[in-house]
Amino acid sequence: MRIGVEEEFHILEVESGLLVPRAGAVLRRLPRCTFTTELHQSTVESNSGVHTSLAGLYADLAGTRRRLDAAASSLGLAVVAAGTAPLAPAVSGHPTSDARYRHMVEEYRQVADEQLICGAQVHVDIPDRDTAVGVMCTVSPWLPVLLALSASSPFWQGIDTGYASWRTLLWQRWPTAGPVGCFADAADYDAAVDDMVRAGVISDPGMIYYDLRPSAHLPTLELRICDACPRAENVVLLAGLFRALVTEALRAAGAAVCDGHHEWLRGASWRAARSGLEGALVDPVTHRETPAADVVRGMLARLRPALEAHGDWETVSDLTEAALAEGSAAERMRRTAREEDLLACTDLLIAETRGERRPRRQAPVARRRVPRFVAGTAGSGAPEVLGS
Repeated sequence: MRIGVEEEFHILEVESGLLVPRAGAVLRRLPRCTFTTELHQSTVESNSGVHTSLAGLYADLAGTRRRLDAAASSLGLAVVAAGTAPLAPAVSGHPTSDARYRHMVEEYRQVADEQLICGAQVHVDIPDRDTAVGVMCTVSPWLPVLLALSASSPFWQGIDTGYASWRTLLWQRWPTAGPVGCFADAADYDAAVDDMVRAGVISDPGMIYYDLRPSAHLPTLELRICDACPRAENVVLLAGLFRALVTEALRAAGAAVCDGHHEWLRGASWRAARSGLEGALVDPVTHRETPAADVVRGMLARLRPALEAHGDWETVSDLTEAALAEGSAAERMRRTAREEDLLACTDLLIAETRGERRPRRQAPVARRRVPRFVAGTAGSGAPEVLGS
């Protein structure tokens, strides 16, 4: 069962930490078979190869990030893999010049204007679309746990939102975002998608933004709930866990029964977005509020047979324990912002995206430009130095 990953990256001006619409310039220095545009010109996307091993996937992601960093650095820029950039402005104003993207901006207005967010999508091989639709109900209850493991977007417009994944709240404003419902088979799913296209809610099947979906163009099941992850090893962890969830769902296909009630999943996703790994999650089995570490370890134990079948147990268990010990990316960002400021937080994200654990030496904060829109906006939890 092969896996692949799509990663989205913010393009930043290093001095200010602000997003810049330079995707075109960066992409001209990169192979278009691996890198491509996104809705806004301050974002680029990478597409990994197809892999059977987590080690192969990690090497691919690390190499891709190095190439992207080199291209951006040659222009005096940096790239960041995180749900939101800490100092992102309210709106972009620089959508990519593409007919489909122009339609999205015109049709969805503020929702599209504020789509300054990045995610990580994982694809897993699936035998056919009927099978893909059939296993979605079994896998869906565990997706908020994967969201908590990926949470990396506590800041928006220079303010601490109080959420570990503010990207999730921004993302769920799209008409097709959020937990997927129950469908009898692929024909039932496709008919529902066609209904939304004919109703003018979306323009094409690619605008189905469920947390989980059969790919519109690949023979895969696609995980879409996660924030972009500063550390490539966290993406590998998500890929290993998702493949194990799909493997377990396929094994239990004959015995799994869905009651059709997925309403609780939106609340579970909200809980994961709010708390990340630092608070409680909704346990997928009991539907009770439970410490995040207990839920994560319970999922890991449940998936051990599937992880061992792929030779992933040792890697995934080690990465899981490391994630729980070090905390979510959101917590690392907050800690850095408390101890220094949001420019230091941005430096941390740049370093982790490069594969480093600590930022390279930067100019003193007092001599770096702080974005005007941050001054005077520091709210609860925001570093006061930014408004000084």
